[in-house]
Amino acid sequence: MNGIMIQGTASDVGKSLIVTAFCRLLANEGYAVAPFKSQNMSNNSYVTIEGKEIGRAQGAQAEAARTEASVWMNPILLKPRSDQHAEVIQFGTSYRTLSGKDYRESFYQMGLESIQLALDHLNDAYDVIVMEGAGSPVEVNLKARELVNMKVAEMADVPVLLAADIDRGGVFASIIGTLELLEPNERARVKGILINKFRGDPELFEDGITWIEERTGLPIVGVLPYVEHHVEGEDSLSIGDRFSTKNGTLELAVIQLPFLSNYSDMEPFNEEDVTIRWVQHARDIGQPDAIIIPGTKSTMSDLAWLKERGFATYLNDYVKEGGSVVGICGGYQMLTEQLYDEFGSDTGKAGALEKGIGLIPAKTSFHKEKQTTRVKGTLHPATNALSSIEGYEIHLGQTRFIDPEDKPFLQLQDRPEGYYREDGRVIGTYLHHLFHNDEWRTIWLNRLRFKKGHSPQEQVNQKDVKDQTYDDLANQLKPHLKWELIKDILFQRDHV
Repeated sequence: MNGIMIQGTASDVGKSLIVTAFCRLLANEGYAVAPFKSQNMSNNSYVTIEGKEIGRAQGAQAEAARTEASVWMNPILLKPRSDQHAEVIQFGTSYRTLSGKDYRESFYQMGLESIQLALDHLNDAYDVIVMEGAGSPVEVNLKARELVNMKVAEMADVPVLLAADIDRGGVFASIIGTLELLEPNERARVKGILINKFRGDPELFEDGITWIEERTGLPIVGVLPYVEHHVEGEDSLSIGDRFSTKNGTLELAVIQLPFLSNYSDMEPFNEEDVTIRWVQHARDIGQPDAIIIPGTKSTMSDLAWLKERGFATYLNDYVKEGGSVVGICGGYQMLTEQLYDEFGSDTGKAGALEKGIGLIPAKTSFHKEKQTTRVKGTLHPATNALSSIEGYEIHLGQTRFIDPEDKPFLQLQDRPEGYYREDGRVIGTYLHHLFHNDEWRTIWLNRLRFKKGHSPQEQVNQKDVKDQTYDDLANQLKPHLKWELIKDILFQRDHV
């Protein structure tokens, strides 16, 4: 197999971003390249064209590789539902919700088989596989049954580059410590080191490069600068890096729920004159131009958290005073009057009942089977805006209106969807990627601008911006990489 794996000395050292850049660099050179992460833990997911669920990072990496995302690129996705349990997504479909212990004991062999099947498929379909590890490869309490680092590199028989984050400090200890804790056969698979998130004068690090190379016998194949970017991230650890702190014409407050999912729904605002502020308590919310309640992997748990932090009262008062609120997926469910978990599929407790925020006159019930699908449609005529809409749905619940005459937000191909009132000041929808629709995003933002006395802005083409982002990332990092040496390692050429 022609491939390479990027492993890290810790979580959030930049593995996903490096893989994204490598995918675009190789695609630009004409290779058919695919990203791969055997096991991903994230509530930030991506729905493939077949309506299957994979990690959001692998979806973005596939876009960078100019190929269609598939379940083969992320055969196992773990979506945390509590501190000890996660939903196991296998080849894009929900398998079971398991504790960490049960997962390691009962799923390990099935996981290995799934990974091998995916690797075989990608090897047949692509020239090159760029693989991503998770966390650190030397978590000694987990190594015996790990499914994502050295075991997978061994299965694929690919070389490894070790990435370290110099920005957080301790880069020398993290590199040496990681290498020392690897088994001899694992250590032999590491062929180079990447220093990531470097700030300042590279000449001041030359002695450090020499020391690392002499101490480890491995080449430093890149010293990558700290880059500001809007490439979609994998999990909530990277929220602070994904959203700019510019002072925009508009300010949007997004409630940062404990089990926040699909925060990539907010990514398009990075290209607008908009400030995104993540808030965790009603006292910190201020007076934004609009409030967004995003998706969550545990709706009723996060609803209880939201109430404890004073958001329920605040949101009702905010709307009465003329504010605008948008709830997406779990956020939509929270805005209804009542949530009922008949089968325990959301809470784990059959029959759980919770009063909602009450801004939307509807009731939400949770079902056993999750719905994951890509959808297309238009804005409903009630919105007084003509625009096509597309996105995807990932949810267990179904929301039914108390008054069937209430105005829906969207007209999908097979049904009306969502809720819309007060000229769009209260919107609820199950549609993820709502704001990735350029025309609708521009309409919504311009209504907020008009209300504030500002001039309307021209539409930003998100697809073009995103594609340019991948090229910009690749072009920004390539001068700092020993790219020809990396390709020698990747293709396992004899002189490496």
